[in-house]
Amino acid sequence: MIFRDIWLDVKAVQERDPAARNALEVLLLYQGVHALIWHRFAHWFYKHRMFFIARLISQLARFFTLIEIHPGAQMGHGILIDHGCGVVIGETTVVGDNCTIYQGVTLGGVGTQKGKRHPTLGNNVTVGAGAKILGSFEVGDNCRIAANAVLLKPLENNVTAVGVPARAVKIDGVPIPKKEEKMVSMEHYCKMEARVEQLEAELEQLETRLKELLAKGNETDGRPLP
Repeated sequence: MIFRDIWLDVKAVQERDPAARNALEVLLLYQGVHALIWHRFAHWFYKHRMFFIARLISQLARFFTLIEIHPGAQMGHGILIDHGCGVVIGETTVVGDNCTIYQGVTLGGVGTQKGKRHPTLGNNVTVGAGAKILGSFEVGDNCRIAANAVLLKPLENNVTAVGVPARAVKIDGVPIPKKEEKMVSMEHYCKMEARVEQLEAELEQLETRLKELLAKGNETDGRPLP
């Protein structure tokens, strides 16, 4: 089972990395494949509750590959970790089959509670360089997370998400229309115009009344006002 998954990982690199020339080169020289090989053995020990050995293997893998995969993470087959430096995958993460993960990706948790706290990726998910997926939620099959995006909520199948925080911009490859900016309605303008006219009329009335009072004061006092 482990060796079958390793072979599928090698084939995934050959199929999806145009720089890969042959299976032997991939097996010997690709640190993403090496990290997955180490992880598959570490995960076996983890499942058999030999946690210290599992963690020791994962730390050795981290030292040699700069890719940190917790031995408790569940990794499918046919996974491509491209370049891979700086990838961090947490303990309760689940990664489906045929996923592609680029350098600098974090599949992390939020909070300090026990139990499921890391994301679950479906099949054929692509996570761009530097993207962060944080929290215990599901990302559907065939989703694409853009580089440097920060995803904090679930995604349905076939969704492309970008931004910080990440938002869906495509479904089934079709762009989602941007929400039009809220414009002030003509009714609102009419109300504002009517209110301004009302204030101008009230101001004119006050000026007229003030002139009347001033004129009356001049008549009674006999002294000119400054």
